[in-house]
Amino acid sequence: MLRLPPFRLVEPRTVYQAVVAHAELGDAAYVAGGTDLYPNMKRRQQTPRNVISLARIPELTEISGTPAEGVRIGAGVTLTQLARHPMIVEHYPAVARAAAMVSTPLLRNMGTIGGNLLLDTRCNYYDQTYEWRKAIDFCMKRDGAVCWVAPSSPRCWAVQSSDGAPVAVAIGAELTLASVHGARRIPASALYRNDGIQYLAKEPGELLVSYLLPPAGAWRATYHKLRRRGAFDFPVLGVAARLDFAPDGVVTAARIVLGAVASLPLEVPEAAAAIVGKPLDPTTIAAAAEAAFRPAKPMDNTDFPLAWRKEMVRVYVRRALEELAR
Repeated sequence: MLRLPPFRLVEPRTVYQAVVAHAELGDAAYVAGGTDLYPNMKRRQQTPRNVISLARIPELTEISGTPAEGVRIGAGVTLTQLARHPMIVEHYPAVARAAAMVSTPLLRNMGTIGGNLLLDTRCNYYDQTYEWRKAIDFCMKRDGAVCWVAPSSPRCWAVQSSDGAPVAVAIGAELTLASVHGARRIPASALYRNDGIQYLAKEPGELLVSYLLPPAGAWRATYHKLRRRGAFDFPVLGVAARLDFAPDGVVTAARIVLGAVASLPLEVPEAAAAIVGKPLDPTTIAAAAEAAFRPAKPMDNTDFPLAWRKEMVRVYVRRALEELAR
Protein backbone atom coordinates (compact mmCIF):
# COMPACT_ATOMS: atom_id res chain seq x y z
CA MET A 1 0.00 0.00 0.00
CA LEU A 2 1.30 3.44 -0.94
CA ARG A 3 1.19 5.87 1.96
CA LEU A 4 1.19 9.64 2.07
CA PRO A 5 4.34 11.28 3.42
CA PRO A 6 3.96 13.40 6.57
CA PHE A 7 2.59 16.90 6.01
CA ARG A 8 0.87 19.74 7.83
CA LEU A 9 -2.70 20.55 6.77
CA VAL A 10 -3.81 24.20 6.77
CA GLU A 11 -7.49 25.12 6.32
CA PRO A 12 -8.02 28.80 5.41
CA ARG A 13 -11.53 30.26 5.10
CA THR A 14 -10.86 32.90 2.42
CA VAL A 15 -8.82 33.22 -0.76
CA TYR A 16 -6.69 35.88 0.92
CA GLN A 17 -5.90 33.60 3.86
CA ALA A 18 -4.95 30.83 1.45
CA VAL A 19 -2.46 32.88 -0.58
CA VAL A 20 -0.95 34.42 2.58
CA ALA A 21 -0.50 30.95 4.05
CA HIS A 22 1.29 29.81 0.91
CA ALA A 23 3.59 32.82 0.97
CA GLU A 24 4.42 32.35 4.65
CA LEU A 25 4.87 28.57 4.57
CA GLY A 26 6.95 28.41 1.40
CA ASP A 27 7.05 24.64 0.85
CA ALA A 28 3.32 24.24 0.27
CA ALA A 29 0.74 23.00 -2.21
CA TYR A 30 -2.93 23.85 -2.63
CA VAL A 31 -5.44 21.00 -2.62
CA ALA A 32 -9.16 20.92 -3.41
CA GLY A 33 -10.40 17.43 -4.26
CA GLY A 34 -6.94 15.90 -4.03
CA THR A 35 -7.50 13.41 -6.85
CA ASP A 36 -4.24 14.47 -8.53
CA LEU A 37 -2.07 15.78 -5.68
CA TYR A 38 -2.52 12.94 -3.18
CA PRO A 39 -1.65 10.12 -5.63
CA ASN A 40 1.39 12.16 -6.70
CA MET A 41 2.41 12.51 -3.06
CA LYS A 42 2.02 8.77 -2.51
CA ARG A 43 4.34 8.14 -5.44
CA ARG A 44 6.72 10.83 -4.07
CA GLN A 45 6.40 12.87 -7.26
CA GLN A 46 5.43 15.82 -5.08
CA THR A 47 6.38 16.07 -1.41
CA PRO A 48 5.17 19.38 0.05
CA ARG A 49 5.59 19.71 3.80
CA ASN A 50 2.43 21.83 3.97
CA VAL A 51 -0.89 21.25 2.22
CA ILE A 52 -3.38 24.13 2.03
CA SER A 53 -6.93 22.83 1.79
CA LEU A 54 -9.36 24.96 -0.23
CA ALA A 55 -12.43 23.00 0.85
CA ARG A 56 -13.70 25.64 3.31
CA ILE A 57 -13.58 28.67 1.00
CA PRO A 58 -17.17 29.39 -0.13
CA GLU A 59 -16.09 31.73 -2.95
CA LEU A 60 -14.48 28.83 -4.79
CA THR A 61 -17.65 26.73 -4.94
CA GLU A 62 -20.03 29.23 -6.55
CA ILE A 63 -21.43 29.43 -10.09
CA SER A 64 -22.76 32.86 -11.02
CA GLY A 65 -23.60 35.06 -13.99
CA THR A 66 -25.80 34.50 -17.02
CA PRO A 67 -25.21 33.14 -20.53
CA ALA A 68 -25.90 36.63 -21.92
CA GLU A 69 -23.10 38.20 -19.87
CA GLY A 70 -20.78 35.27 -19.24
CA VAL A 71 -20.60 32.75 -16.41
CA ARG A 72 -18.15 32.58 -13.51
CA ILE A 73 -17.34 29.11 -12.19
CA GLY A 74 -15.44 28.87 -8.91
CA ALA A 75 -12.33 26.73 -9.19
CA GLY A 76 -13.63 24.53 -6.36
CA VAL A 77 -16.81 23.50 -8.18
CA THR A 78 -16.73 19.72 -8.53
CA LEU A 79 -16.73 18.06 -11.92
CA THR A 80 -20.03 16.37 -11.08
CA GLN A 81 -21.65 19.70 -10.25
CA LEU A 82 -20.35 21.21 -13.46
CA ALA A 83 -21.46 18.28 -15.60
CA ARG A 84 -25.01 18.42 -14.18
CA HIS A 85 -25.59 22.16 -13.81
CA PRO A 86 -28.66 23.00 -15.96
CA MET A 87 -27.29 26.33 -17.24
CA ILE A 88 -23.93 24.81 -18.18
CA VAL A 89 -25.53 21.79 -19.85
CA GLU A 90 -27.85 23.98 -21.92
CA HIS A 91 -25.58 26.86 -22.92
CA TYR A 92 -22.06 25.40 -22.57
CA PRO A 93 -22.49 21.71 -23.42
CA ALA A 94 -18.81 21.21 -24.31
CA VAL A 95 -17.82 22.28 -20.80
CA ALA A 96 -20.36 19.92 -19.25
CA ARG A 97 -19.34 17.06 -21.54
CA ALA A 98 -15.64 17.40 -20.77
CA ALA A 99 -16.36 17.41 -17.03
CA ALA A 100 -18.56 14.33 -17.36
CA MET A 101 -15.80 12.44 -19.19
CA VAL A 102 -13.20 12.78 -16.45
CA SER A 103 -12.42 9.51 -14.67
CA THR A 104 -15.22 7.84 -12.66
CA PRO A 105 -18.28 9.13 -10.74
CA LEU A 106 -16.53 8.82 -7.37
CA LEU A 107 -13.56 10.87 -8.51
CA ARG A 108 -15.76 13.42 -10.29
CA ASN A 109 -17.59 13.89 -7.00
CA MET A 110 -14.26 14.86 -5.38
CA GLY A 111 -12.29 16.40 -8.23
CA THR A 112 -12.75 20.07 -9.12
CA ILE A 113 -12.65 22.01 -12.35
CA GLY A 114 -9.72 24.02 -11.02
CA GLY A 115 -7.76 20.88 -10.32
CA ASN A 116 -8.52 19.54 -13.79
CA LEU A 117 -7.39 22.74 -15.48
CA LEU A 118 -4.12 22.60 -13.50
CA LEU A 119 -3.62 18.86 -13.91
CA ASP A 120 -0.02 17.68 -13.71
CA THR A 121 1.42 16.47 -17.01
CA ARG A 122 1.58 12.71 -17.39
CA CYS A 123 4.00 10.16 -18.82
CA ASN A 124 4.52 6.38 -18.88
CA TYR A 125 7.91 6.91 -17.21
CA TYR A 126 6.72 9.41 -14.60
CA ASP A 127 3.40 8.09 -13.30
CA GLN A 128 4.94 5.16 -11.48
CA THR A 129 5.88 4.34 -7.91
CA TYR A 130 9.05 5.76 -6.41
CA GLU A 131 10.73 2.32 -6.53
CA TRP A 132 9.86 1.84 -10.24
CA ARG A 133 11.22 5.26 -11.13
CA LYS A 134 14.35 4.69 -9.06
CA ALA A 135 15.01 1.46 -10.97
CA ILE A 136 15.36 3.41 -14.24
CA ASP A 137 17.36 6.19 -12.54
CA PHE A 138 14.24 8.38 -12.47
CA CYS A 139 13.36 10.77 -15.31
CA MET A 140 13.87 14.41 -16.14
CA LYS A 141 10.50 15.47 -14.71
CA ARG A 142 11.48 14.38 -11.20
CA ASP A 143 14.85 13.39 -9.72
CA GLY A 144 16.53 12.34 -13.00
CA ALA A 145 18.39 13.90 -15.92
CA VAL A 146 17.00 12.03 -18.94
CA CYS A 147 13.60 12.20 -20.64
CA TRP A 148 13.05 8.52 -21.48
CA VAL A 149 10.46 9.44 -24.10
CA ALA A 150 13.19 11.20 -26.12
CA PRO A 151 16.55 10.51 -24.43
CA SER A 152 18.50 12.99 -26.54
CA SER A 153 16.03 15.81 -25.91
CA PRO A 154 16.94 18.72 -23.60
CA ARG A 155 13.31 19.00 -22.41
CA CYS A 156 10.64 16.86 -20.75
CA TRP A 157 7.88 15.52 -23.02
CA ALA A 158 5.26 14.65 -20.40
CA VAL A 159 1.83 15.24 -21.90
CA GLN A 160 -1.08 17.49 -20.89
CA SER A 161 -3.99 15.09 -20.30
CA SER A 162 -6.67 17.39 -18.90
CA ASP A 163 -10.14 17.16 -20.43
CA GLY A 164 -11.12 20.64 -19.31
CA ALA A 165 -8.06 22.49 -20.61
CA PRO A 166 -8.59 22.00 -24.39
CA VAL A 167 -12.21 23.13 -24.02
CA ALA A 168 -11.22 26.21 -21.99
CA VAL A 169 -8.71 27.23 -24.67
CA ALA A 170 -11.06 26.47 -27.57
CA ILE A 171 -14.03 28.48 -26.28
CA GLY A 172 -11.88 31.47 -25.32
CA ALA A 173 -12.44 31.20 -21.57
CA GLU A 174 -10.51 33.30 -19.07
CA LEU A 175 -9.05 32.46 -15.67
CA THR A 176 -8.62 34.50 -12.51
CA LEU A 177 -5.47 33.90 -10.47
CA ALA A 178 -4.77 35.38 -7.04
CA SER A 179 -1.65 35.83 -4.93
CA VAL A 180 -0.43 38.11 -2.16
CA HIS A 181 0.32 40.65 -4.90
CA GLY A 182 -3.32 40.79 -6.02
CA ALA A 183 -5.45 39.17 -8.71
CA ARG A 184 -5.00 38.94 -12.45
CA ARG A 185 -7.22 37.70 -15.26
CA ILE A 186 -5.71 35.87 -18.24
CA PRO A 187 -6.93 33.96 -21.30
CA ALA A 188 -6.97 30.23 -20.64
CA SER A 189 -4.54 29.82 -23.55
CA ALA A 190 -1.94 31.90 -21.68
CA LEU A 191 -1.84 29.47 -18.74
CA TYR A 192 -0.10 26.62 -20.53
CA ARG A 193 3.48 26.06 -21.71
CA ASN A 194 4.79 23.36 -24.03
CA ASP A 195 7.15 21.95 -21.42
CA GLY A 196 6.43 18.82 -19.40
CA ILE A 197 7.99 20.26 -16.23
CA GLN A 198 7.22 23.99 -16.38
CA TYR A 199 3.80 23.38 -17.90
CA LEU A 200 1.93 26.26 -16.23
CA ALA A 201 2.61 29.98 -16.70
CA LYS A 202 1.77 30.89 -13.13
CA GLU A 203 3.76 31.66 -10.03
CA PRO A 204 4.04 28.84 -7.45
CA GLY A 205 1.96 30.74 -4.88
CA GLU A 206 -0.80 31.80 -7.27
CA LEU A 207 -4.20 30.28 -6.67
CA LEU A 208 -6.68 29.61 -9.46
CA VAL A 209 -9.86 31.27 -8.22
CA SER A 210 -12.34 31.13 -11.11
CA TYR A 211 -13.03 29.90 -14.62
CA LEU A 212 -14.82 32.53 -16.71
CA LEU A 213 -16.96 31.38 -19.64
CA PRO A 214 -17.63 33.84 -22.49
CA PRO A 215 -21.18 35.00 -23.29
CA ALA A 216 -23.17 32.43 -25.22
CA GLY A 217 -24.10 33.48 -28.73
CA ALA A 218 -23.89 32.43 -32.35
CA TRP A 219 -21.18 29.90 -31.62
CA ARG A 220 -21.14 26.20 -30.84
CA ALA A 221 -18.50 24.01 -29.26
CA THR A 222 -17.91 20.34 -28.59
CA TYR A 223 -15.38 17.94 -27.10
CA HIS A 224 -14.45 14.42 -28.21
CA LYS A 225 -12.17 12.09 -26.26
CA LEU A 226 -10.22 8.96 -27.18
CA ARG A 227 -9.22 6.51 -24.46
CA ARG A 228 -8.81 2.75 -24.15
CA ARG A 229 -11.86 2.29 -21.92
CA GLY A 230 -15.12 4.20 -22.06
CA ALA A 231 -14.60 5.43 -18.50
CA PHE A 232 -11.86 6.09 -15.95
CA ASP A 233 -8.93 6.50 -18.36
CA PHE A 234 -7.10 9.71 -19.16
CA PRO A 235 -7.38 10.82 -22.79
CA VAL A 236 -4.80 9.72 -25.32
CA LEU A 237 -6.41 12.31 -27.57
CA GLY A 238 -8.89 15.10 -26.91
CA VAL A 239 -10.41 17.34 -29.57
CA ALA A 240 -12.14 20.58 -28.58
CA ALA A 241 -13.65 22.79 -31.26
CA ARG A 242 -15.48 26.11 -31.25
CA LEU A 243 -17.09 27.56 -34.36
CA ASP A 244 -18.82 30.92 -34.80
CA PHE A 245 -21.52 31.03 -37.47
CA ALA A 246 -23.06 33.76 -39.62
CA PRO A 247 -26.87 33.62 -40.15
CA ASP A 248 -26.33 31.91 -43.52
CA GLY A 249 -24.27 29.12 -41.91
CA VAL A 250 -20.84 30.32 -43.01
CA VAL A 251 -18.13 29.84 -40.38
CA THR A 252 -16.88 33.27 -39.29
CA ALA A 253 -14.35 32.13 -36.69
CA ALA A 254 -12.97 28.81 -35.54
CA ARG A 255 -10.65 27.35 -32.95
CA ILE A 256 -9.58 23.69 -32.88
CA VAL A 257 -7.49 22.46 -29.95
CA LEU A 258 -5.91 19.03 -29.44
CA GLY A 259 -5.36 17.53 -26.02
CA ALA A 260 -2.94 14.75 -24.97
CA VAL A 261 -0.60 15.20 -27.97
CA ALA A 262 1.74 17.78 -26.41
CA SER A 263 2.68 19.26 -23.05
CA LEU A 264 -0.01 21.91 -23.53
CA PRO A 265 -3.43 22.03 -25.21
CA LEU A 266 -2.29 22.34 -28.82
CA GLU A 267 -4.20 24.86 -30.91
CA VAL A 268 -4.11 24.14 -34.66
CA PRO A 269 -4.68 27.42 -36.52
CA GLU A 270 -4.19 25.69 -39.88
CA ALA A 271 -7.28 23.58 -39.23
CA ALA A 272 -9.31 26.65 -38.30
CA ALA A 273 -8.15 28.48 -41.43
CA ALA A 274 -9.39 25.62 -43.58
CA ILE A 275 -13.03 26.32 -42.64
CA VAL A 276 -13.27 30.04 -41.83
CA GLY A 277 -15.23 31.92 -44.48
CA LYS A 278 -16.83 28.74 -45.77
CA PRO A 279 -19.91 26.65 -45.03
CA LEU A 280 -19.26 23.63 -42.84
CA ASP A 281 -19.68 20.91 -45.46
CA PRO A 282 -17.88 17.57 -46.01
CA THR A 283 -15.18 19.20 -48.14
CA THR A 284 -14.19 21.82 -45.59
CA ILE A 285 -14.45 19.33 -42.73
CA ALA A 286 -12.06 16.96 -44.53
CA ALA A 287 -9.64 19.83 -45.18
CA ALA A 288 -9.67 20.86 -41.51
CA ALA A 289 -9.14 17.27 -40.35
CA GLU A 290 -6.16 16.90 -42.67
CA ALA A 291 -4.71 20.22 -41.49
CA ALA A 292 -4.98 19.08 -37.85
CA PHE A 293 -3.40 15.72 -38.67
CA ARG A 294 -0.17 17.15 -40.09
CA PRO A 295 1.27 18.96 -37.01
CA ALA A 296 0.13 16.34 -34.47
CA LYS A 297 3.19 14.44 -33.24
CA PRO A 298 2.22 11.98 -30.49
CA MET A 299 5.14 10.48 -28.59
CA ASP A 300 5.74 7.40 -26.46
CA ASN A 301 4.33 8.91 -23.29
CA THR A 302 0.78 7.47 -23.17
CA ASP A 303 -1.22 4.46 -24.32
CA PHE A 304 -1.56 3.04 -27.88
CA PRO A 305 0.88 2.97 -30.85
CA LEU A 306 2.09 6.36 -32.06
CA ALA A 307 1.05 6.03 -35.70
CA TRP A 308 -2.49 4.99 -34.77
CA ARG A 309 -2.84 7.86 -32.29
CA LYS A 310 -1.77 10.30 -35.00
CA GLU A 311 -4.29 8.85 -37.45
CA MET A 312 -7.02 9.26 -34.85
CA VAL A 313 -6.43 13.04 -34.88
CA ARG A 314 -7.85 13.13 -38.38
CA VAL A 315 -10.79 10.93 -37.39
CA TYR A 316 -11.71 12.77 -34.18
CA VAL A 317 -11.44 16.26 -35.66
CA ARG A 318 -13.77 15.15 -38.43
CA ARG A 319 -16.24 13.72 -35.91
CA ALA A 320 -16.20 16.89 -33.83
CA LEU A 321 -16.84 19.12 -36.84
CA GLU A 322 -19.54 16.85 -38.19
CA GLU A 323 -21.34 17.18 -34.87
CA LEU A 324 -21.15 20.98 -35.04
CA ALA A 325 -22.46 20.92 -38.63
CA ARG A 326 -25.77 19.35 -37.63
